[in-house]
Amino acid sequence: MEIIFATNNNHKLLEIQKILSNDFQILSLKEYSISEEIPEDGSTLDENASQKAWYVYNKTNINCIADDTGLEIESLNGEPGVYSARYAGIEKNARLNMEKVLTKLLGVANRKARFRTVISAIINGMEYQFDGVVNGVITTEPKGNGGFGYDPIFIPDGYVETFAELDFDVKNSISHRGKAVNKLVEFLKQTTK
Repeated sequence: MEIIFATNNNHKLLEIQKILSNDFQILSLKEYSISEEIPEDGSTLDENASQKAWYVYNKTNINCIADDTGLEIESLNGEPGVYSARYAGIEKNARLNMEKVLTKLLGVANRKARFRTVISAIINGMEYQFDGVVNGVITTEPKGNGGFGYDPIFIPDGYVETFAELDFDVKNSISHRGKAVNKLVEFLKQTTK
């Protein structure tokens, strides 16, 4: 089955392709000449994922998936949440986003956080949503060179390394996106039997 992934983020595209392996052919927006910024002005991750999926489906009429992910920090009342990508500004600079989080958490003892991903899948004109959550804590400084976004400052529960320090396959097996994608895969396998 061919599915378009509604993202311009190559890191996300590679993660999804690796998780879905050979079961499904994941196509990029570039393969359909969709280069414009896809609207995502919802007030929740669920709304943004849905909005992006429908945008691409309505342009192509091809099965597609879209996700939205947020870092939710307990002591910051869930911030940055739906604004995670543009927390420090519309330029979506990961380093500045991390610096803003670390500055806001200076001297804060409670560093509990979670990553949450919502995937909207539009299959044959019907929408389905899947979510994944991973709990952890925010470090006091960035560590590691892997991953992207907030990965260098997030340590998942049960580990001592940040997402940016963990092996790619280990990260995918425990990550929020990995959990959501696995739910999606199970659903797709059931619907394509």
